[in-house]
Amino acid sequence: MITVSLCMIVKNEEKVLKRCLDSIAGLMDEIVIVDTGSIDATRQIASAYTDKIYDFTWTGDFSAARNFAFSKAGMDYIYSADADEVVDEENRLRFMQLKETLLPEIDMVQMYYTNQLAHGTIYNYDKELRPKLFRRVRTFRWQGAIHEQVGLDPVIYDSEIEIIHMPEHNHKNRDLAAFARITESGERLDKRLHNIYAKELFISGEDQDFLAARDFFRESCKDPARSVDEIKEAACVAARAARIAGDEIDFLKYALKVTACEGCAEICCELGEFYLAKRDMDEAILWFYNGACETESILDIRTSGDVPLMGLAKCYHELGDAAQAAAYEEAAAEWRRQQR
Repeated sequence: MITVSLCMIVKNEEKVLKRCLDSIAGLMDEIVIVDTGSIDATRQIASAYTDKIYDFTWTGDFSAARNFAFSKAGMDYIYSADADEVVDEENRLRFMQLKETLLPEIDMVQMYYTNQLAHGTIYNYDKELRPKLFRRVRTFRWQGAIHEQVGLDPVIYDSEIEIIHMPEHNHKNRDLAAFARITESGERLDKRLHNIYAKELFISGEDQDFLAARDFFRESCKDPARSVDEIKEAACVAARAARIAGDEIDFLKYALKVTACEGCAEICCELGEFYLAKRDMDEAILWFYNGACETESILDIRTSGDVPLMGLAKCYHELGDAAQAAAYEEAAAEWRRQQR
């Protein structure tokens, strides 16, 4: 049977840490907790489970903190967990079976991360495989100051274990502030982080977040090293920011840039909102319909689901067609039910 070190980085997690550790502590042969500056009862809670609690001065770099935690592990494998995760009884049994049967050539085990759509995360699906268990003897290094990932080409096993994500709130304010800080410093985001930044804006960003990101994504649209997909997602953000700012010329510039690249549901919804505000119902209905029925989302799945359907409902309310509006409201509600 393999042995496993639990490695966590925490800060002010008193509301959820006990729930997390109660669900997984019995599966672990060692627990390493790295605290990045808690001022609540996090350390006291952690001390009931382990004496391996370390301080790490927060630098704004999640990878640096995770690498420090990994450096303190001593077992065969390292399990990386966040404090807002829970493993239920069925998956505890699966985890124990994995410990008993894992082949020694496996470097990394992926597990399903679930319950994503309920909390406004950056993901457009409720369940996804993520790397969670790492063979310690390999030199795994976390990369990226935010939305960090492990860089290497390991032997991977996809397990059936499910980890339930149960945050008290989403981290959009923290993440978007970090993105703004990174981009304002002049640092270039790679393709993965560029996509995550645009997704997080569309899924949970507020008007001020789009305005703060506007210059970065406008410049991104002009970057010759960006792919067509990156330019398309950048133009979606730039168009939304321009609409919020009331800059119609800039809005149409970036909306046309996206439609020239075959379009997407996000820009259809933006055009729908633009024409709805102009009280041009024919054009608004056309674009909301395209968002719901003719295009696919690239950043936020809701822009090809309930968002354009509710946009259509608003248009028909404005036209005094209560029956048609109610039909689209029910269609939007049914779409949301299907996502659960």
